[in-house]
Amino acid sequence: MVSITNLYKRFNKNTVLSGVNLEIHQGGIFTILGPNGSGKTTLIKSILGMVIPDKGTLMVFGKNIKSNSSYRHQINYLPQIANFPSNLKVKELIKMIKNLRGDPGTDLELMERFELAPFLDKKLGTLSGGTKQKVNIVLTFMFDSPLIILDEPTTGLDPISLLFLKERIQIEKAKGKTLLITSHIMSFVEEVSDEIVFLLEGNIYFKGSVSALKAKTQEQDFEHAIASILSNNHA
Repeated sequence: MVSITNLYKRFNKNTVLSGVNLEIHQGGIFTILGPNGSGKTTLIKSILGMVIPDKGTLMVFGKNIKSNSSYRHQINYLPQIANFPSNLKVKELIKMIKNLRGDPGTDLELMERFELAPFLDKKLGTLSGGTKQKVNIVLTFMFDSPLIILDEPTTGLDPISLLFLKERIQIEKAKGKTLLITSHIMSFVEEVSDEIVFLLEGNIYFKGSVSALKAKTQEQDFEHAIASILSNNHA
């Protein structure tokens, strides 16, 4: 599904990715973790073709993505911050995205689940952060793609919407899809992840299940296992 070999990226003098090697196979939920500045967003944006690596090979769906943008049509992406045009109405944005993708999508059930019907005629600039995130989620899941990338998907969600998000993630997994997630919410990560990928200083420190990480760090609690990695690497 995604194969990354010896990936490097620098921004000025700051090395953000330092020889990353990663294989993500089809089907399942993979969560990328790491402290701020560890390279999580740069890695995701490299997969999306939004950041061009300085060195290395990135294969998606078995094809090198260099000079190839067609693969992006098979990815659904939820950005961390939804920068929508403030003067557009919600229904206008949904229609515009459908037209851009050339796909009618399936948004009615999602809009019902996230209770967006009362907001369809509202301008995006008037919406709260949580409601914008619900729009963001509907736009992400209304298309049928084999790879779904969610960057901090829980931001601003109320408990009921969070429940629906977790439900939707499991529905997509059951269809055999691959979900790649970043999140700072450890309880969410522990609940949904099949595997975690822990980035530290631009490289992969750990890849495996939550239980394997607990065993590696000799911690019974997931949050303490993560804290153990960070404290040991700052000692």
